[in-house]
Amino acid sequence: MSITGILSAAAVVGAVGIFVGLFLGVAGIRFKVEKDEKEEAILAALPGNNCGGCGFAGCSGLAAAIAKGEAPANGCPVGGEAVGAKIAAIMGVDAGASLRRVAYVACTGDCGKAKQDYEYMGHQDCRIMGFVPGGGPKSCNSGCLGYGSCVQACPFDAIHVVNGVAVVDREKCKACGKCVEACPKHLISLIPYDAKYAVACSSADKGPVTMKACQAGCIGCGLCMRNCPAGAVKVTDFHAVIDQEKCTGCGACAEKCPKKCIVKI
Repeated sequence: MSITGILSAAAVVGAVGIFVGLFLGVAGIRFKVEKDEKEEAILAALPGNNCGGCGFAGCSGLAAAIAKGEAPANGCPVGGEAVGAKIAAIMGVDAGASLRRVAYVACTGDCGKAKQDYEYMGHQDCRIMGFVPGGGPKSCNSGCLGYGSCVQACPFDAIHVVNGVAVVDREKCKACGKCVEACPKHLISLIPYDAKYAVACSSADKGPVTMKACQAGCIGCGLCMRNCPAGAVKVTDFHAVIDQEKCTGCGACAEKCPKKCIVKI
């Protein structure tokens, strides 16, 4: 190849490079996405767990919603009041009162209290129990299966299976709701952190059926309801339910419960 050909080729390549560079530069300016400074500051203030407990896909989704006024400044359950206060300062609003919540497992039917119909030797996952005989080996069809689907779902190591029943570490729990979603029996709910008493049973069976299946099951006798001075306890579908907003923490319901399935927490 002659020197002229080499120079010509170099000139063409250089011209193409300059054109592409100019095109990309213009396109970058024209299609530049302006960043919301508040959104960026909010995202930096969030803990970054991306757990979804706020109801959004992740921290970036919550940050965008807060910046647009579509979510409250204290919308992050993981960050709690401290993060809520920081974000409120960024937004120039009042953070408002935030209720700390914690996951609660409504079952104490452990290996010593709940009867089993057979010994299960299969895969250890609560979510597949709907495909095995009787919905699992426990006689109570409403009780904790104890195979740890909630444990696997928890990003904070706040729940563990102890003696066949899931138990929540209240100090580690961030109320993200992952365990609530994972439990196929719907035994886990988010309750106020300062709640004093809760019903540790979710059985909807009649008393005689429950008694055959578990020593710690609610039999729906109604003694708790009749002895609650605040009217905070109701019996629905053969088991007691406590209205935490009405409960004063007097403990009368737990004292009168013959099965001791109302527990202090």
